[in-house]
This record gives sequence, C-alpha cells and structure tokens, in this order.
Amino acid sequence: MENNQMEQERYLRAQKKVKSIKGFYTHALIYVVINLMIVAINIQNLNPGESYFQWHNFTTLGFWGIGLLAHGMTVFMPDFLLGKNWEERKIKEFLDKEKGNRWE
Repeated sequence: MENNQMEQERYLRAQKKVKSIKGFYTHALIYVVINLMIVAINIQNLNPGESYFQWHNFTTLGFWGIGLLAHGMTVFMPDFLLGKNWEERKIKEFLDKEKGNRWE
C-alpha cells in the first residue's frame, strides 16, 4: 500500500513537471509568433530610407524576453533562486506549524 502511494506521488510530480515544461514551450512559441508578426508590421510601416533598428522596435521583444527567461528559469532551474527542495521544506514547515497550533 505504501509503495503504491509513493509511486503515485512520483507520478504526480512527474506529471506536474511535464505540464510546466509544456507551458514554457507554449509561451516560447507564442513569443516567437507574436514577435514575428510585430516585426512584419513594423517593416511594412517603415518610411523609405528609414532603418528598422530603432529602440522602440525592440521593446516588446526585450521586455517579454526577460519574462520568458524568468519563466524558463522557474521551469528548468527551480533550485537556482530558492535552493534545493525549497517547496517541500516550506510545505513541511506549514504542516508542522498547523499541527502545533491544533494542540495549543
């Protein structure tokens, strides 16, 4: 019985990880498609002789790129900022605190 529960927990963790990776890939695909559309529209709106390489043509690309990078780090490097097993430690801390409050 205990082994089955451990296996189910492993499966749920793996399922959650796959879902977060899929979410990142979806985010990256939308980023590429939308930014290609923005580039195409900006190129069409250029005046003759005007250069495309102006800062306002890259603001969406840059700021959204920072957000995409942060999303990727949370998916592929979750221990980078909060350390290894931070989530499990916090859950245990809250459960222990709640258990302690029940008896007070």
